[in-house]
Amino acid sequence: MLTAAMKRLNLETDRNFFKTIFAIALPSAFQGLVSLLVVYLDDIMVSRISSMEGLGVPGIAQAAGNVGDIALAGVSQANAVTSLFTAATLGLASGSAVLISQFWGKKDMASIKRVFPIVTLLCLLVSLVFVAIALLIPDQVLGLVLSSDDITEATRLAARAYFQVVCFSYIPYAIAYALIGMLRSVEIVRVTLYITISALFTNLFFNYVFIYGRLGFPQLGIRGAAVATVITRVVELAFVWYYTFYRQKKLDIRPRDLLRFDRAINRRYMRYGLPVGLADLQWAIVGFGKAMIIGVLADEVLAANRAAEALMQLGFIFTNSLAAGACIVVGKSVGENDYAKTRRYSNTIQVMFACIGIAVSLAVFAARDVYLSTYGLSPQAHEYAMSMAALGALTMIGTTYHASCFVGINRGAGDSRFTMTVDIICGWLIVLPLSYLAAVVWQLSPPLVFLFIRIDQCFKWIIAFIRLRGNKWIRNITLET
Repeated sequence: MLTAAMKRLNLETDRNFFKTIFAIALPSAFQGLVSLLVVYLDDIMVSRISSMEGLGVPGIAQAAGNVGDIALAGVSQANAVTSLFTAATLGLASGSAVLISQFWGKKDMASIKRVFPIVTLLCLLVSLVFVAIALLIPDQVLGLVLSSDDITEATRLAARAYFQVVCFSYIPYAIAYALIGMLRSVEIVRVTLYITISALFTNLFFNYVFIYGRLGFPQLGIRGAAVATVITRVVELAFVWYYTFYRQKKLDIRPRDLLRFDRAINRRYMRYGLPVGLADLQWAIVGFGKAMIIGVLADEVLAANRAAEALMQLGFIFTNSLAAGACIVVGKSVGENDYAKTRRYSNTIQVMFACIGIAVSLAVFAARDVYLSTYGLSPQAHEYAMSMAALGALTMIGTTYHASCFVGINRGAGDSRFTMTVDIICGWLIVLPLSYLAAVVWQLSPPLVFLFIRIDQCFKWIIAFIRLRGNKWIRNITLET
């Protein structure tokens, strides 16, 4: 009966579809969970620094306020720049899935190999630009996200100290995640899980050693957290490099192949893959703008926002991984020229994510008190974070649905330009202006400012639903001459 109902709704009934999407998504979801756990442990260990000496930042004698709030606020605002960098890198890597998944459907291994050089090079160039910014103009950049008179000088110094060390992690991260993103497009996912687990324990160990000064090492405080991140990223790159070029068997690729560029593939990536990277980059710039808006508020608000956003990311991990799996299976069906299957896949994915969105929203709302209690927040910051998390949970339903459409279905089907246009309009014409008005002009409470920062999540699902009713979103880019 269930199968018959699914057929009437033009939903996919083949078990292989569900096996494939979950085989891709579950390892990626667990990888994302472990990656977020790395960030979470950083935040927890930093927020529990109890003295100014423990911050490990020269020039700080004493400051008013909770030391944990100061440490977490400084690290979180410095990581606003890191988030901008990672979004740009992951966007470029995700753009490769637009091409590779469709080539994978055609079993065109030669073309897949020729995508690797351009993506890796672009990610590397982006990392070098961000390192130069961190080393040459750190105060000017951090001043954008730490502009309030209510922010203490200790927070500014802490942010600068962390930023100028953690920037060295950008280069190994860029190369590693460019390779990981492309491997995922040919359904190589388990190795990234193992790599991420090793990174978790590496980061935890070196955090313990360098933040608190153990095993004979000096107590470096938040600079120790940055050092641990750099070491972790180098270890990640070593594992990814070895596996990509010397262990996996699906692609016959060697390091020298990263120097072999193909003009036709490069042009195709620039046309269909780069818009994905640009969309993620501009959305990351919008995110940086949000951090600037939050930066006009006090230390405890910055700390609360960091904790609440981390919970939102935790709730979004499984969704994002399933969307990545959806991108691959949809792209593969387009590459096979089976557009009837593509539409069935699209319908099925939408129903799946609508249900998942409700479950994720309820889970985030129910878990917020337990989760936020693990942070060393002040009572005021904890109260703000609780309200922010409750409002954020309400937006998770829309976030989950439109992510499945834009990140999964539309991108896989070659419709990346449309999603980029929607993101640009929503980010620049709606989210940032309203967020600024809420924080600066109307001076609403911090939880309501947090809601306005996520206001687009309340209506983008409508745009996604309407777009997928027609046929314009299916574009077989492998047929381009």
